[in-house]
Amino acid sequence: MLSLVTAFVVSSFLYEGRIQKLIEKTLILNGEKIIHSYQTTSSADLIPFMQSLSGLSGNLLQLYNKDGTPLLDRNKISLLMDSAQIERVLSGDIVRHIDTSEHQNAHVPHFPVIGLPFQVNGEPYGLFVTVEKNPIEDEIMNSIHLMYIIILFFGSFLIIVAARYIVHPILRLTEATKLMAKGKFDVELQTKRKDEIGALSVSFTEMAQELAKLDQMRQDFVSNVSHEIQSPLTSISGFSKALKQKKLSEESRIHYLTIIEQECERLSRLSQNLLQLSYLQQELHPLKRSTYRLDEQLRKVVIALEPQWTAKDIEMDVQLEAITVQADEDQLNQVWINLLNNSIKFTPVRGTIRIEAGKNNHLITVSITDNGIGIPEEERADIFKPFHKVDKSRDPSVKGNGLGLSIVKKIIDLHTGDIQVSGAPGTGSTFTVTLPQSIKS
Repeated sequence: MLSLVTAFVVSSFLYEGRIQKLIEKTLILNGEKIIHSYQTTSSADLIPFMQSLSGLSGNLLQLYNKDGTPLLDRNKISLLMDSAQIERVLSGDIVRHIDTSEHQNAHVPHFPVIGLPFQVNGEPYGLFVTVEKNPIEDEIMNSIHLMYIIILFFGSFLIIVAARYIVHPILRLTEATKLMAKGKFDVELQTKRKDEIGALSVSFTEMAQELAKLDQMRQDFVSNVSHEIQSPLTSISGFSKALKQKKLSEESRIHYLTIIEQECERLSRLSQNLLQLSYLQQELHPLKRSTYRLDEQLRKVVIALEPQWTAKDIEMDVQLEAITVQADEDQLNQVWINLLNNSIKFTPVRGTIRIEAGKNNHLITVSITDNGIGIPEEERADIFKPFHKVDKSRDPSVKGNGLGLSIVKKIIDLHTGDIQVSGAPGTGSTFTVTLPQSIKS
């Protein structure tokens, strides 16, 4: 409605003045033609001649003598004129823009009026010309007004329909956000729309699904941490109570104390891994870069873990190229220790572990392959999640809390690298790490 009213006012403002001038120009031209026609018709009487032309071709005439008396039948021009305007025309001026506003309260239509002076036998006369009301024009204006009303009605109806079409999915989104604010992430907005609202609904559904996964991971993380802490605490509590017994052999006492010591070490490792994982997950984590020999670092890790792999009589096949890398040495050292520790844990007695490192252009590839239990393909997407364990029923004597690979993945991500797992279950696993030779800050 506001746009229609604005359009009407602006269009009237732009074109009313131009139309007024065009009508006045046409009236002056028609008046001059009428005067010229009379002057060239020598036998015509003035008043009958002018009376016969009044009302023809849409022009309405009124003639005034030198005394200001109207000579033709009284019409609306007589109601619009005042003596000052008549005097100006009789004195020889052409009068335009005649102000008729003071007559509007008398229900006199507002029409352009012009006054033209001329003389007959030396006597001054004033000819006033205006446009006669045309019923066809009234019908056209009524049609235009009706068109405005129809446009307003149907336009408003279509706007209401379009608004509901747009607002309804937004209301659904609002309700869905309220549910998510209460912790309910199982929200799905079905839509067939292909516009921006449809894309927003699809994105919202995807966000809700990801938040649901994150919430489930959070719950699993808390559950796993609680389990990992509760298990050694139960052992420590139980064996501490057993040590209070007076009739306890020295051998049993040493055995119980050893178990308590192992469980304390287990808690310590869990605490250290959780702190390290939390530290690595902080934003803008700085890398302490240095330039060093990667092949030498790998050899030192193999030597450091010699007690573990010699205890199982594992054969180490080490094939390393001379590689210089610019990276965080301490963090990458943790990566190789964790990966090699895992391989040693799940490689059978008298098994084989192969470590290879090479360089291609500006990329470094390090692979660690064992012939242990392997990792099922459906598990490979989750092995880097905290506390995830592939073999839930594996030997409980194998130490670990499921955080090592999470730490490895985070460190490699910070170095803008990649880690992949391959190998079939029962035949072993291969962890392949790809790193740029120069790590940017």
